[in-house]
Amino acid sequence: MTSGSSLYQKRSLFTVAESLIIIGLALVPLFATFPYRVNIFLSWEGAYRLSTGQVPYKDFGLPLGYGFWIIPALFFKLFGPQLISLVKAQVLINIIAGFSFRAILKRLEVAPAVRTLSVLVFVLSYSFFNFWPWYNHTVIVYELVGLAFLFRFMTSPKGRVRLLDLALAALFVFLSIFTKQDGGGLALLLCLALLLYNSIHDKSWWDIPLFLGFLLLIAVIFIAPLTRYGFGYWFNHGQPPHNSRLAVSDFAEEILGASQWIKFYLLLIVLSLVPALRQFRAFWQQKTAMLFTLLTLGILAEAALFQVTSYTPPDNNIFFHAFAFAFLCARFSAIQQIDLGQRKAFTAGALLVLLWWSGTFWKYIDRVFARIFPPAATTESVAGHPAPGEENVVSRRNFMLNTDTTHDVPTSQWIFSSLPAFEKIYMPPSTVEGMERLLNMPVVKEKQDSIKVLNMTELTPLAHAMPFKLETGQDYPLWYHLGVGMFNRQLDAFTQKVRQHHYDLVLYEYAPGLNNFFPFALRNELKQHYRQVDQFLAPRRPTNATIEVYVRP
Repeated sequence: MTSGSSLYQKRSLFTVAESLIIIGLALVPLFATFPYRVNIFLSWEGAYRLSTGQVPYKDFGLPLGYGFWIIPALFFKLFGPQLISLVKAQVLINIIAGFSFRAILKRLEVAPAVRTLSVLVFVLSYSFFNFWPWYNHTVIVYELVGLAFLFRFMTSPKGRVRLLDLALAALFVFLSIFTKQDGGGLALLLCLALLLYNSIHDKSWWDIPLFLGFLLLIAVIFIAPLTRYGFGYWFNHGQPPHNSRLAVSDFAEEILGASQWIKFYLLLIVLSLVPALRQFRAFWQQKTAMLFTLLTLGILAEAALFQVTSYTPPDNNIFFHAFAFAFLCARFSAIQQIDLGQRKAFTAGALLVLLWWSGTFWKYIDRVFARIFPPAATTESVAGHPAPGEENVVSRRNFMLNTDTTHDVPTSQWIFSSLPAFEKIYMPPSTVEGMERLLNMPVVKEKQDSIKVLNMTELTPLAHAMPFKLETGQDYPLWYHLGVGMFNRQLDAFTQKVRQHHYDLVLYEYAPGLNNFFPFALRNELKQHYRQVDQFLAPRRPTNATIEVYVRP
């Protein structure tokens, strides 16, 4: 029999291990350098505008709430508007996510060893490789914080502090909605489902009305001051086109034609619940077990829907792995009577988890591994013929011939810029050299702070590096993706300004493979009404986009 003191020590060791995993792996990015991140321009500009005192929907419009930019803007205030400040912000976001996940499992009375292994899965599968803040990640983090407070409300004795937990749960669910409508809406539905069961079980019928009341009050506090401005931009109110991402065929195609992990987990969950479902009434009365089941099934359902409504990047929804693992590990270890708290069992479990998610850290190990065991040299065939004097060897590294005529610059050849805003960020040499030429242009040096610039590129930190004053207005888009971040009315306004030679300098990113990522129609106007004086590569991977520099004729 294990004594009380040794049991306490073991639990303390697991707590320490969880903290080290969450904090330790979150801090790794602080000691690294990074290639310029695709789409990070959006995170930078939103945080920069907020940090300089601009008001959303008054000084700029955006088709979602501003919840995503709150933490990055705070870090810009603390550390300055460098791109690396976004990495620091993500460190905090990852730590918050890890401890929120841990708090949920703790409230569900998951055994410490299972909880620690689940935290390891969560960090490796969802946090560790997220070095940059992105709204499709932050929306889930706010949800996790809200769920942590909600579970504390549902598992604590009644009292005023308990109501505070419910209010805080409503706050973070609102922030989730105010970050991204689809993920936040799914978070709200999940919370309501959990509260419905809790209300029925505890016969506490005021839980849902109170939660919705807190949510409404918080929404009014956040939104009411914005209604005097262009808050309707969030919904693209008053201007066509409107299109919905809710297509039945898309959901059917993604869920039935793919989603292998989600369906596999669902199968295992059903199998693990067979003994309990045979005595469903007794299982219904086991509040913690029921809440854990509903949470896990709800997370899987949310992940299945979220991958359709937020389709890029394709790994937005992988937060479900850790929840499914925690549930299955807890169920099967109990069924098989395996004590994962024992040193050997826990070590074996941790090694298996590390093997399972080795892909997240292999790319770092591979750099050393490749030096010790270099791959065999191969020669690609040219037009079907081997290189002169060499055997035509075909292997897994060269069995496909690259017919892409686009000249790509591998990241191994990228370099750093001397501009403080781009500290610790490397980019293609063409980009760095192009920015240097840009800052030395006569129009930039002569006009200095009074220069009027339209920067339709991913190099948004140039606003601080040049510097130039960002345009403002309740109808001015935060970013320029036509049909996503801006719409036809905004395109018409830019078109008129270009025709009237409103800008001294225009930077336009031409990305032919992306559908109106920057409006193609405006490029045509620039060709007619401005003079192109330079061109250099955009900091994308692969380097298949160019930045064009235009001045008045």
